[in-house]
Amino acid sequence: MISPYDLLALGAAVCWAFTSVMSATPARHLGTFAFTRWRMSLVLLMLVPVVLFSGTWRSLSLADCGVMAVSGFIGIFVGDTALFAAMNRLGPRRTSVLFATHALFSALMGFWVLDERMGAQAMLGGSLVMGGVVTAILLGRHKDEAHTLEANHGHWGLGVALGLLAALCQALSSLIAKPVMVSGVDPIAATAVRVGATCVAQLVLLWSGYAGARALNPATPRILLQVGWIGFLGMGVGMSLILLALQHGDVGMVAILSSVSPVLLLPLLWLRLGRAPAPGAWLGAALTVVGTAVVLLR
Repeated sequence: MISPYDLLALGAAVCWAFTSVMSATPARHLGTFAFTRWRMSLVLLMLVPVVLFSGTWRSLSLADCGVMAVSGFIGIFVGDTALFAAMNRLGPRRTSVLFATHALFSALMGFWVLDERMGAQAMLGGSLVMGGVVTAILLGRHKDEAHTLEANHGHWGLGVALGLLAALCQALSSLIAKPVMVSGVDPIAATAVRVGATCVAQLVLLWSGYAGARALNPATPRILLQVGWIGFLGMGVGMSLILLALQHGDVGMVAILSSVSPVLLLPLLWLRLGRAPAPGAWLGAALTVVGTAVVLLR
């Protein structure tokens, strides 16, 4: 039987696939830290009025706020910054396959820390999903692809390390948030706390005088509009869906279903680049679809 919370995790994957393509240009224009700072600030401006007027902030205790702030610092301040730094170096396609490893990290952490267990069908489906994602991304590029979204910018090894760090931080932040979410707190209020903690950390970094925190180029109205839309879709909607899914779903299962975003990214890159993915991408996509169905029907 398909759980509605599984569909929430898939919905988050859709949001993240769109934002992966949309983020490449503004992230390289502003720089990693400035892009994250602007994105989180704009998201916070969107979320705070909703939380205040709806009264959902009352669902969070002071202790809950502390836990969610730590989760936000690890998952967003460290994790998202590493993710977009990797994207600036490797492009969205390569970064996506590295970030998809957060499903494996989450499943292992859920097993060790929360004593979560997967049935044989769930494990089979999860393996197919991960295998499909890796196949689709690694074999999804034509040899003569020369678009800027596929080009390397900077040290390749550092980009790989940053992508894996982002995946690890995503898994750890979900593990930290899980106990608070199962207590029934509002996911939008929880997202606002996570985003607020990230904004504070970003401003402290900027005020510390760290040169890398400054914007590489001015934040034009067009760039800010793009960043605001990316933040709303990826963080405001996508992360709230993930937190809502964590209220009733296992950390590992939620991570596996949300990790299909790299496969969803393929048709978006097709539209952006004007060229169909390589044959290997279709094989990986087919494996991912089959694996997702096996997980959903577990």
